[in-house]
Amino acid sequence: MNKETGATALDETNVDTSNTEIATFGTGCFWCTEAVMESLDGVKKVVSGYSGGHDPKPTYKEVCTGNTGHAECVEVTFDPKVVSYADLLEAFFRSHDPTSLNKQGNDIGTQYRSVIFYHNDEQKQLAVQAKTELDKSGAYGKPIVTEITKAVTFYQAEDYHQNYFANNPDQGYCAFVIAPKLDKFKKVFKDKLRKNI
Repeated sequence: MNKETGATALDETNVDTSNTEIATFGTGCFWCTEAVMESLDGVKKVVSGYSGGHDPKPTYKEVCTGNTGHAECVEVTFDPKVVSYADLLEAFFRSHDPTSLNKQGNDIGTQYRSVIFYHNDEQKQLAVQAKTELDKSGAYGKPIVTEITKAVTFYQAEDYHQNYFANNPDQGYCAFVIAPKLDKFKKVFKDKLRKNI
């Protein structure tokens, strides 16, 4: 763990995936999404990657063009007895601007879209319900544009993208974009964070 930034990667070696579920989310840059999801208690593994596109075996360079149709996203393996899918949805909606179409901060393009890839009917129902309730509440002041779509093939991103924030806390984007976002997130979700964070 980096004491200054609080960056810590999950120990994803020998993860027991029995009694776990998978969730897939895109909130813009997957480095941010990964750092946020890894901070939650009950999350066993977070993998950065690409989904929702048409090219097989996409690379970061190809996805960055916006021409492959893929979104940068994370695949989250979680223990539903510790952290519910509803909790993950709350983390998803609170950790980015779901009213911004194909853009998060300075990251622009369809690869940075707000998207929930659901893996079963229950996840779909919960995602639609959360989006509908947030829209009705006027929580964001603008309509939520988050795409809710059936999960398709998830392609793991290149190794250097995995645990990016924990491994590169002093890199400019990490220090000036991810760290403040993660600090804000931790204050809101302090009761749901991993103990060693």
